[in-house]
Amino acid sequence: MHSWPCPFCHLMFPASQLERHANDHLEEEEIRRDMELAQQIAISPTSPSKTLNNPVENVMRFERSSEKTCERATSRSDGSNNCHGEMSIDEKVLHLVSFQIRSTFYRVEDDLMTLLRNCLESEQGNSTSILSGSVIHFQSIESEDVGWGCGWRNIQILTSHLLMQRPEASQVLFCGAGFVPDIPSLQRWLEIAWERDFDTVGSEHFNHKIYGSRNWIGTTECAALFRSFGLRARVVDFGPKEIKSRFISVSGSNPQINSQGKRKANEAYGPIDKFLLRRESRDQGISQSGSSRHDLCNLADSAEFDKCFTKDATGCQVLVDWVWNYFSDNKFTKSGSQGVIVTDKAPLYFQHDGHSRTIVGIQVKHQFNGMHQYNLLILDPAHKTAALERSLKENVGWQKFIKRGVHTLKKPQYQLCHIDPGIAHSEELEQLKTLDSNFVEF
Repeated sequence: MHSWPCPFCHLMFPASQLERHANDHLEEEEIRRDMELAQQIAISPTSPSKTLNNPVENVMRFERSSEKTCERATSRSDGSNNCHGEMSIDEKVLHLVSFQIRSTFYRVEDDLMTLLRNCLESEQGNSTSILSGSVIHFQSIESEDVGWGCGWRNIQILTSHLLMQRPEASQVLFCGAGFVPDIPSLQRWLEIAWERDFDTVGSEHFNHKIYGSRNWIGTTECAALFRSFGLRARVVDFGPKEIKSRFISVSGSNPQINSQGKRKANEAYGPIDKFLLRRESRDQGISQSGSSRHDLCNLADSAEFDKCFTKDATGCQVLVDWVWNYFSDNKFTKSGSQGVIVTDKAPLYFQHDGHSRTIVGIQVKHQFNGMHQYNLLILDPAHKTAALERSLKENVGWQKFIKRGVHTLKKPQYQLCHIDPGIAHSEELEQLKTLDSNFVEF
């Protein structure tokens, strides 16, 4: 039997095997080109082309590429077929790296946090403010995500900080893309996180699918997404002791499970957000493709929930103290004016009933009577970035956008996600797949 040289590697093969062997080389070359495309996307200008900005065309490109991969899988030289109409996780990641889209945003001429720092420094009186480093504000857009996308926008704000301030995070987030992906791309990444068994309970509620939907997401989806890249995302629940037993993260809690292995619809459970979408009618108006799992956690009819509204502002001081301790990292005291301090702490994903925002710092003002007045410093995706920039540049009216005192914290429950430094590997990464939280009693 005659042998012929492979035109790529020049090894000799029988004629009956040469074609299959050469096809393997072609497949490897196509994968290499895909990776080069991903690198080009990563260093491309901020404003993507019209084609890439078109969600329909983007889906079509992704699906066409997926079909191509399946076709190649059926003709591998070893005769195996791992597609069966569905790509492997690695293949999905490869294609997402190639086709994920850089999110657009309003570009602030001077760094937003620098503008905020200047305004804080110009204030009269004794105070200490602690701020995170640079962030980009991502606002909700009327034609894209107003009414349901705040969770994704806060993930984008957090991502922008991590990319700019933590080199180790930038190397792993979205396979080193180096930019903040748009919402559809983030939805794809969350589905991949679920497929890798991060937050399986949450995945089941969404039926393992989130791409293309308008379902509300919350703190646990944020944590699961970041954890899938090895980031140490932690969840903290704040609430009254009356409902402590309903938190799955609390030892001794007993959330009820139905015959299908899912929690009953009228039960609250944590750390999954227990407080979103009490207004069922609003949820039905926003989400046509299925309700968010948060509407399964309705406490509105329970006696315990009613008791929450009797709490005064001193209960929420516990949350504010926690935020101060987080940003100060036990390095700064509340007494004495220390001006504005920039910390290496990442911003906090801040969730409450019906909305989420991003805490980028905290301020304490020292009163003449020795008391302390606190303000959380918050970026809200519902605000227009241009209006925020203008108010900070003019030093007029910015407080109504950013400052939130203890008296404004009127919700019965809150939830935070913070991201600790470093990257998890091996056993620690496996442990991060199961979401839990720390419960802090009001």
